[in-house]
Amino acid sequence: MMRSLWTAASGMIAQQTNVDSISNNLANVNTTGYKTERAEFKSLLYQNMQTRTTTANGENKPVPAQVGLGTRVAAINSFYTQGNLQSTENETDFAIDGDGFFAVRGDDGNTYYTRNGSFFWAVGPTGTTLCNSDGYPVLDSNNNVIVVPNGVTSGSMRITSEGDIGYVTAQGAYVPMNQTIGLHQFTNPTGLQKLSRSLLAETDASGAPMNEATAAGLKRSSIRQYYLEGSNVQVADEMVNLIIAQRAYELNSKAIQASDDMLQQANNLRR
Repeated sequence: MMRSLWTAASGMIAQQTNVDSISNNLANVNTTGYKTERAEFKSLLYQNMQTRTTTANGENKPVPAQVGLGTRVAAINSFYTQGNLQSTENETDFAIDGDGFFAVRGDDGNTYYTRNGSFFWAVGPTGTTLCNSDGYPVLDSNNNVIVVPNGVTSGSMRITSEGDIGYVTAQGAYVPMNQTIGLHQFTNPTGLQKLSRSLLAETDASGAPMNEATAAGLKRSSIRQYYLEGSNVQVADEMVNLIIAQRAYELNSKAIQASDDMLQQANNLRR
């Protein structure tokens, strides 16, 4: 009987993690560039009650008797489908239409990746630099920081749908800077490590980043200025998943209650 208690308890723990994942999706429904997550489950060990060839009478039996010992969370996967493009009035807001990721340089000097294109011009040690909302510099296709040239205002900067960067002079002439906003793709984006601030880190599971400007065979992404990519969370689906997870949690708690009642009845047989 104790086996049923622990089995149901494992189901409750797994469903609690499932509810946590769904709650995180709902909490980030308005987070720019957020990608929805889903908990995946797997069964635990099985205990053999009877082998395939043994019965009480010693006869052959082709089917064994096995009892499962519960479940656990195998992984929490992210789904990198395209989010809705939301129009803004900010000229440094950029949305990616495609599979690419922006690259930013963290305080530790490492390169991180994001789908959040809410950028702005910030004055730093190297000059006026294109940064994300946390002040991390945005990198171009050569992994260099994008800096406004001397004598040029940030309002004169221009970025095309291909990510090419330039500026307009006082006479109205366009001057290219021979820089392009860097976009990178991954063989397995689900393997990226999620960090805070909508940042993603490269891992062995994700594979090395592939620069869209230099890697051959990649379908290049487009940059949409005056747009931001919304999250791909579907609220209706998440609410349905939340109800299912809650019901599964209740079923496991009922199994514990039923096992407790059966243990209590067995305990009272001697009275």
